[in-house]
Amino acid sequence: MGRAVPPQLVSDFLGSAQVLATAVTEVVEERLLREIAGEALTLSQFKLLKLVANTDAHSVGDVAAFLGVSNAAASKAVDKLVRRKQLVRAEGRLDRRAAVLSLTARSRRLLAAYDAARDQKLTEIFRAFSPEELEHTTEILDRLSAGLLDHDAKPEETCLQCGIYFRQKCLLRKLVGRQCFYANHRSRGEPEAESNGENGAEPPQ
Repeated sequence: MGRAVPPQLVSDFLGSAQVLATAVTEVVEERLLREIAGEALTLSQFKLLKLVANTDAHSVGDVAAFLGVSNAAASKAVDKLVRRKQLVRAEGRLDRRAAVLSLTARSRRLLAAYDAARDQKLTEIFRAFSPEELEHTTEILDRLSAGLLDHDAKPEETCLQCGIYFRQKCLLRKLVGRQCFYANHRSRGEPEAESNGENGAEPPQ
């Protein structure tokens, strides 16, 4: 049994975590995306492209499970990217009702440009830290995330979207030993034609 943690330390950690999350989202992701894509792509749309590029999410149903939205909402989000020539939607070879998603040459160029700009920016920032410090910090953050999720009543319904950040394994499976919602969706093979739109979450705009 570990020692009791002072409430003030818990509060300080939550504050620092919030500052880090905001800095990553607003200073790194959103600002870099504006520099690369201008106003043509929102951050949520960009993450949808990263999802298709870096995971096995190749259908609208996969996108819905990953983003935690209904199939109808995911389909609308995909439609916008198809119209903007960022995604291609084709019929599945085994099931014509299943739309298979893939990136276009335009979206691949955009993702490559973003990754190069991000790596350059973060390499300059991270130069102040040793590889060992960054590795140790990453490990601590992962363990804390897993600890928080392990106390959730339904951690299997939580998707951390690990795949868009080049995670080889779902963090929940790796550290908590449970199947994440996305993995469960894949194993169930839910057909996207059964969407009922009951999930109230908003799709990427």
